[in-house]
This record gives sequence, structure tokens and C-alpha cells, in this order.
Amino acid sequence: MSDPLGDLDTAKLAASSARPQDIVTHRRVLNIALPIVISNATVPILGAVDTGVVGQLGLAAPIGAVGIGAIILSAFYWFFGFLRMGTVGLTAQAAGSDDTAEVAALLTRGLLIGAGAGIALIALQLPMFWAAFQVSPASEEVEGLARSYMTIRIWSAPAAIAMYAITGWLIAQERTRAVLVIQVWMNGLNILLDLWFVLGLGWGVNGVAFATFLAEWSGLILALWFCRAAFAAPDWRNWGQVFARARWVRMIKLNSDILIRSLLLQAMFVSFLFMGSGFGDVTLAANQVLMQFLMITAYGLDGFAFAAEALVGKAMGAKQRAILRRAALLTTAWGFATCVPLTVFFAVFGADLVDLMAKAPEVQDAARIYLPYVLAVPLLGCGAFMLDGIFIGATRSRDMRNMMIVSFAIYVVCAALTVPALGNHGLWVSLLVSFVVRGLTLALRYPALERAAD
Repeated sequence: MSDPLGDLDTAKLAASSARPQDIVTHRRVLNIALPIVISNATVPILGAVDTGVVGQLGLAAPIGAVGIGAIILSAFYWFFGFLRMGTVGLTAQAAGSDDTAEVAALLTRGLLIGAGAGIALIALQLPMFWAAFQVSPASEEVEGLARSYMTIRIWSAPAAIAMYAITGWLIAQERTRAVLVIQVWMNGLNILLDLWFVLGLGWGVNGVAFATFLAEWSGLILALWFCRAAFAAPDWRNWGQVFARARWVRMIKLNSDILIRSLLLQAMFVSFLFMGSGFGDVTLAANQVLMQFLMITAYGLDGFAFAAEALVGKAMGAKQRAILRRAALLTTAWGFATCVPLTVFFAVFGADLVDLMAKAPEVQDAARIYLPYVLAVPLLGCGAFMLDGIFIGATRSRDMRNMMIVSFAIYVVCAALTVPALGNHGLWVSLLVSFVVRGLTLALRYPALERAAD
């Protein structure tokens, strides 16, 4: 792959005060990105095993209980997903400015937030579960099994949420191989315990829950082991640094902006599915199948977006504008290089993937009608995906929040204008337009991001 900036020569290095270890290369980008891509590939495997194991019980209710229980808990945990993104940007900038005390303090703050949030979820589990089943009602049998499943799994909430912080902390320091090892360990152990508890011991749905509970706590222990160097120095327990008011205010503001941005993004996808349901069960099912293509795209780009977070953050912390630009361009170039084969793959094998995911002929036919929109997702959405990573690394959360508000508003207006006339076609057009708008508006704010690195 060609280098969009060319090699930085000695004069340019001197002019920008860059150190040799600051220089962004293709190898450095790939070393960060590829472990994340591989890690993401393991996620669907666990879900398939969970479903397959309980499916061996020969009953429909356990499958539905595990599915709905996992979705509800994931939604509660997802609320704290901002912790990963905020931790990446702040830690990368601290590392870029050689502030080792703040790097260690950020790890402690993240763990404290994870512990506090997890304990709060445990304490509030009864009203939360009640509210969840009001929104997503299920049969009495499924709800009973799901409650039993969630009552066990909720006790690993502190570990699950703390992992967001540790993952972000490790990514910021380009230690994505550790992230891969943690993910493979957790998923592998979960699968083995699934088989033992459910098929071997006959624990049913509770066996799946206990497997995940143990896997999540063991994953946290392994993650803390990867952070052992930070705990070997005293900075992590420098409580004056850890609880510095200005640091907490910045972290809360950053995470609040990211949370608003993420809620609007989630609202867009949820409304997309809800509006699609108005066109009938077949169209709803077709949209759900095609949304998996979008998830594949996100998984494929995650690695390069994470690389942008880490590299841009370090350059911002070091006040290296030239390095920041190179990091942004190089990671984005790799992102687009990934999107092109993804588009080709969807064009060639898209219909086969639809047939694999949906067995009902009417759903297959409907999905093929809207498949062309999915082909455009990688190329039209790449800018938004990659700029998100760049802005996270630069901790420009206000821009992310504001541009998400703009793109969400345009999505709503576009849907209001096109859906009545074009039906589900208008819905897909609105979604694609929102991707383009988010990418363009963030691109317009990029020069200000660069100026902040001076």
C-alpha cells in the first residue's frame, strides 16, 4: 500500500520535534489494528455456541431466555461503553505527553467507575429487570428463565464494566495483542464451561449464565495481570492525582458528550428497525438480516478506528501536528482499503449470506431487494467510522456530540420526507444519508482538531 505522506525525513522530524518512536508507519498501524479485527471475529462464535448449547435441550424457551437475557444485560452494560472511548483518548494523550502518573491514575479511575457502576446495577437489578420486560414482554416461561439467567450474570457487572476501562487503557498504549489474548481467553473459557455446565452437568440456562459469570471475572483478573507494570509503581494509588477535581471534571464532560453521541446513534438504529416493522414482519426480518452486514463492516473497521484513537491521541498529547495528520491519513487509508474488498465481498456473496441467515423464502426475496443499499454501507460509512476514531483520540467529544446531533436531525427529516413516498427504500436512503452527513460534518471540524495540536 502506498504511503500518502511519504517518509518523514530528518529535517521534518526536527521541525516537528518528533522522536523516532513517534513516527507512524504502516506496520505500526497494522500491529494495533489486526489483533482487534481477530478479536472481533471471536465474538459471534460465542453467541452461536450459547444458542447451540441450549438448543440441545430440545426446547424453545431456553433459547429465547438466553437470547433476551443477554440482550437486556448487554443494553445495560452498553450504557457504560463510553468508558472505553473516553479512556483511550485521555490515556493516549497522557502517554504522548510522557505523563506516566496520569496514565496510571486513569487506570485507577476507570476501575473505580467500573466497580461503582457494577455495584449500582447489582443493587438496582429488580427494577431494571422489571422495566426491561415491560418494554420487551415475553411468555411467562421465557421471562422466568431469563430472570434466572440475568440474576446470576448481573453479579459480574463490575468486571464487565471495568473491562471497558482496561480495554481502552491497553488500546491507548497500543497493546492490542493483550486485548486479543483477553478476548480469546474469555470466549474460550466461556465456551468450555457452557459445554460442561449445560451438557455435562445439566444446569440448563443457569449453566450458560454461570459460564459467562466465571469467564467475565477471570477475564478481569487476566486483564489486571496485563496491567501489572502500572501496579508495580506507586502512581496508581496516588490518591491526590486519582481524585484531582479538574481531571474528574474533564473525564465526566468527555464521557457525557460521548454518551449523548452514542445514545443518538443507538436511537437511529432502533428507530430504523421500529419504522421497518411498520412495513410488516417480512420487511422487518429482511432489515434485521441486512443490518448484520453493517455489523460486519463495523467489526472490520474497528481495528483501524482503534489505531486512529491511540495514534492520534499520542500525537495530540505530544503536540505533534505533523504526526497527528500522518496518523489520521494512514489509518483512514487502511480503513478505506478494508472497505473496498468488503463491498466486493457483499456484492459477490451477499445473496448467499442472506440465504444462510434467513431460511424463509419471502424474507430472502425481500432482503435481496434492499441488498444494493448494503453494498454502499462500507464506502459511504467509512468516513464516519474512521473520523470517530480520530476525534476520540483527540478527545474532541463536543464536536462528536454536535455532529451526531446534526446527522440525527437530518436522518429524521430525510425519513419523514422519503419513507411515506418510498417505503423501506426511503428508510435505507435516510440511514445512508446520515452516514455521509456525519462523515462530512466531522471532516469540516478536522482542521480545528489539527490546530489544537499546536
